[in-house]
Amino acid sequence: MMQNLQLERPLVVFDIESTGVMPQRDRIVEIAVLKIFPDGHTQNTVRRLNPEMPIPPGATAIHGISDADVADCPTFLLIAEKLFRYIEDCDLAGYNITGFDIPMLEAEFKRAGFTFKVDDRKVIDAYNIFCKLYPRTLTAAYQFFCGKELEGAHGAAADTAATFEVLLGQLEKHPELPRTVAELADFSDLAGPDAVDRTRRFKWSDNEVIVNFGKNAGRTLRDIASNDPGFLRWIVRSDFTDEVKEIANNALLGKFPTRENAANGAAE
Repeated sequence: MMQNLQLERPLVVFDIESTGVMPQRDRIVEIAVLKIFPDGHTQNTVRRLNPEMPIPPGATAIHGISDADVADCPTFLLIAEKLFRYIEDCDLAGYNITGFDIPMLEAEFKRAGFTFKVDDRKVIDAYNIFCKLYPRTLTAAYQFFCGKELEGAHGAAADTAATFEVLLGQLEKHPELPRTVAELADFSDLAGPDAVDRTRRFKWSDNEVIVNFGKNAGRTLRDIASNDPGFLRWIVRSDFTDEVKEIANNALLGKFPTRENAANGAAE
């Protein structure tokens, strides 16, 4: 299968298990690294780490790693330099790594005194590829959940009726789904391509950045910087990713992301 993948430099496929999902607060308890070289040979490494904090029962229930399992393991600080050099000058791949694994690794490296950047690397997220290969169109959903061809697609009446049938089909096919509107709304809430940062704390609304959480959800970043700067200072002091803190801090300085330069992280 390797003949289907063309590499110009080593590719590191990695996965992280942690104490939680907040990079500034939580710690890595296990990291697995599969390094694939352009000539096709591979190296596989798995390392458990002592997070220097209790592993919550909820996290243990997910990955099966307890405090006792990592009590005698090294901390991230002890392996940071070796890991940093090992994945240096490598492209990256993983499943949902842009939303979780990369921010977690960035935070751990920063605490260890290393600046881990992905700007000069290619990042392949298999989750994003999966979503693009299997588009969630109404026509496809209607065929899958209802077993019928959608006639009159993109007509408002046909699409409305089909959408309701799809929803009922989803509930029938998946009894594990919640049944109340409120719970289904929460379950279906996914940030789209308008996210400004990887953790989706900020998102685009036309050409303005708006807050996407908490009491200020929906307010523009410019408005908050002018009228409620304390909220942004709270973000800078609190348990958010460096990317989110940088956006907030720049806003306090009068610099805001724009659509044109969002790709390279610049601010106007």
